[in-house]
Amino acid sequence: MRQWPLLAALLLGACATSQAPAPVENAPMPTPATSPPPASVAGPGTRIIDRAAADRLLAADGATLQWISWDRRGTVRVVEQGGTIRLDAAQDQPAGPGRLSVSGVVREIGSDYFILDGTIRITDAPDPGRRCEADKLWHFAVTQNRPYWRLREFEWCDGLTDYVDIYMAGTG
Repeated sequence: MRQWPLLAALLLGACATSQAPAPVENAPMPTPATSPPPASVAGPGTRIIDRAAADRLLAADGATLQWISWDRRGTVRVVEQGGTIRLDAAQDQPAGPGRLSVSGVVREIGSDYFILDGTIRITDAPDPGRRCEADKLWHFAVTQNRPYWRLREFEWCDGLTDYVDIYMAGTG
């Protein structure tokens, strides 16, 4: 415990110094500290924590954006190749210009979630002229025992709450 007052005095003394140390010629440049990427984005392929959940995702059966329709699902295609799961989904408004597309690589899948590294695009929904697109890590999760994974970034574009859902097989 006696070391803390000494350490505090040294730190305060360092802060009180008015001159920076003189640079040393030909000294190596300091490199910024970096941390390794989270396990969910490290390396190629998909990190499968729960094989049964991965199989449920591989059998996914539709995608929706609430602005377009919950009653009429769009398509979803999920394939696993060489240790990587890829997901592509789309929903088109039946009598209008609204569109949803989701495309990317699943980086991690656990019992009730998956992380998608890819692009989500919403156009003309809920209103003509609306354009939302981002390419990043997206988090989908099952909540309250629902039969779908829901995008957890709700207001990612322009303040509107977008419910993007990927449905499990046999749920409608």
